[in-house]
Amino acid sequence: MQEPMPKTQNAFSLSIIGARLADWCETWFPDAYIFAALAVVAVSIGAFCVGRSPAEIGVDFGKSFWSLIPFTMQMAFVVITGYVVAVAPPVRKLIVKLASVPKSPRIAVVYVAFICLMASLISWGLSLIIGGMLSREINKRIEGIDYRAMGAASFVGLGSIWALGASSSAALLMNTKSSIPPGLYQISGIIPLQETLLTWQNLVMIAVLTLLTMWICYASCPTAQQAKTTADAGIIYKDDDGSTAATEKAKTPGEWLEFSPILTLGIGALGVIYLIDTIRTQGGLAATDLNIYNFFFLFLGMFLHWTPRSFLKAASQSVPMTGGVLLQFPLYAGIFGIIMGAGLTEILAKFFISISTRETFPVIVGAYSAILGLFLPSGGGKWIVEAPYLLEAANELKVNLGWIVQCYNAAEALPNFVNPFWMLPLLGMIGVKARDLAGFSILQLIFHTPVVLLMLWLLGLTVEYVPPVIQ
Repeated sequence: MQEPMPKTQNAFSLSIIGARLADWCETWFPDAYIFAALAVVAVSIGAFCVGRSPAEIGVDFGKSFWSLIPFTMQMAFVVITGYVVAVAPPVRKLIVKLASVPKSPRIAVVYVAFICLMASLISWGLSLIIGGMLSREINKRIEGIDYRAMGAASFVGLGSIWALGASSSAALLMNTKSSIPPGLYQISGIIPLQETLLTWQNLVMIAVLTLLTMWICYASCPTAQQAKTTADAGIIYKDDDGSTAATEKAKTPGEWLEFSPILTLGIGALGVIYLIDTIRTQGGLAATDLNIYNFFFLFLGMFLHWTPRSFLKAASQSVPMTGGVLLQFPLYAGIFGIIMGAGLTEILAKFFISISTRETFPVIVGAYSAILGLFLPSGGGKWIVEAPYLLEAANELKVNLGWIVQCYNAAEALPNFVNPFWMLPLLGMIGVKARDLAGFSILQLIFHTPVVLLMLWLLGLTVEYVPPVIQ
């Protein structure tokens, strides 16, 4: 497929804007670690301004510093298991085949964006991994691709529609009584998926944001003459896919089990039994938390690699990609502690609620969740912070509780476009810095923000209030 020439001056202009934003971010946008450190300073100043002493701020920071360790390990395993699956011989062949479809830079960027958007509706982790592997493969095949535009396209699902899909932490939590904190349950009861992810309003948001994202990717993609390629940046992707060569054999009796599928079949059978039981007892989508996703992809990787030698080789190659996750997530945990210790969330919430009406409350929720997401970039954890007072206010204003969950889902993804927190797994895979993706991601944010807020308001007018049922 040959790339069509831009039909309008606007499309051409947007490509100029995208390239200039990318150039500016390469110079001025900080490394992901610096971004996190600056966020620590910013919230510390905010906490001090509302009366928290430096000693109290330090204690809040330290007490919370390791609180995201489980989530940190989950995120690290998103990288590890995703990479292991992606470089398994069957999946590797599929990715190579998928990478052979686009024939020009602009079409390639839109193509990757679409695949990542669709994957993000299944799992945001899957979206990152598929995007990273496709980006690597296509950059090796097609000349003249701006690696920054391609990298941003690999990430768009995390800033656009992921939380409107099957891995939405907030929607899944509110659909599972055992997962809802008791105090929150007394406010909301169970909010079924039929009132959140499965509404026609949510489908409209998915369709609109998907089309908008792809258009921006197409219109902003630099031409071959404007592009900064991986060669220009000195980025080299090795052809080694991490799998065991078909001709490699055991050299000693002690290595026999490493090249045999016996252990894979035995351990894999236990994993399959557990997954079936979990889905059966917890009810389909209600079972799809991050642990289940990682468990599934870990065992899928075992089966796809077939032998322990191939599986372990791929896993060892993925570990260096987790460095940013392991070092920076504790800083975000400390930020969470400072914000909670100072009561900043309650102060902001009371202000926003005081200026809301039934019609405007969804927009206020969206704006608030997006702003807070710059400092608390954790979908499920942040919802636990916001849910009690947002849903209580929704009850008072007679706003549909399920729609408030979706307002949160649609808006909390917006800051991901510029927050390196969620970029970290992808950055390790494609060998770039957050500043490399920021320019084109900021362009997406500029267009997405007004569209999301407008949809929250207009579609909110079509949803009627339903009192919670608390049993």
